[in-house]
Amino acid sequence: MGDARTVTTAVAVTLEQRIKAQANELGFDPVGITRAGPAATYDAFARWLANGYAGEMTYLARGAEKRRDTTLPFRDVRSAIVVGLDYGGKQPAGTIARYARGDDYHDVMLRRLAALHRWLAEQAGHPVRGKAYVDTGPILERDLAQRAGLGWIGKNTMLISPRRGSFIFLGALLVDAELEPDAPFDADRCGSCTRCLDACPTQAFVAPRVMDARRCISYLTIEHRSEIDPSLQPAIGDLLYGCDICQDVCPWNHKFARALPDPELAPRADNVAPDPAGFIDMSDSAFAERFRGSPIKRAKRSGLARNASVVLANRGRSGQTDA
Repeated sequence: MGDARTVTTAVAVTLEQRIKAQANELGFDPVGITRAGPAATYDAFARWLANGYAGEMTYLARGAEKRRDTTLPFRDVRSAIVVGLDYGGKQPAGTIARYARGDDYHDVMLRRLAALHRWLAEQAGHPVRGKAYVDTGPILERDLAQRAGLGWIGKNTMLISPRRGSFIFLGALLVDAELEPDAPFDADRCGSCTRCLDACPTQAFVAPRVMDARRCISYLTIEHRSEIDPSLQPAIGDLLYGCDICQDVCPWNHKFARALPDPELAPRADNVAPDPAGFIDMSDSAFAERFRGSPIKRAKRSGLARNASVVLANRGRSGQTDA
């Protein structure tokens, strides 16, 4: 009888698979890869701007041309590694949107994308030119994410992952390396559902996937700098900063949203439902200290004080006295 032999077959692991595994180690999920190039949703974005739906966000128009094609913001880019970071859709509701309760996600994600960039250069054995973007550069992140297979753009304009729902931050590492792209996510899994559109207190959705930011509570309480239209103030209710309503009602989030998986994004003390009265007369220095390294600083002290006044007035109308 011959010697028994064990035959093993080596399975080649591609660079793209290793990139995704490393991104997962850094806390990113989902992860996908796409080639740089024209953005399929750019024409819709340009129409959105032309209709005035950006409100006071004039910076979007200034960088609009670069958003047309992901080869424009960063020279010699060939591929985009697109990542998601779950920020815990199962967190309890509050007067501050879930995404803004902890440390600034821009800082958290950019630091991890920088680590991924360094790792990629080490694997390649030579410098890899690249640039990370998290919500502040002239690229259309949701377009990239859909092309990289992360999910589809829902009727509430959010990128929806079929495994995690929509409570995810998006980021991208643009690199000059040629990487094998993933298949785009072409399916629309919203079907006939309109729960997000119907639930919006200010009726901000002009049509499915078209939002008039000038009526959106997140825009009004964060990006908007002037007085909030008095006709919209009652609909803001108790919301001090941001709004999760169109995500809260989404069936995909009911099924797939998770408890907060990342300790770096854990809510800070009293950042879920703080007393709005404390923000009315807060000084600039107190505001800067209270929200150092927090997304909430985006609203500025005057904006948060304005929001607090609206919330307190709404509570007075409803007879509510406690948060």
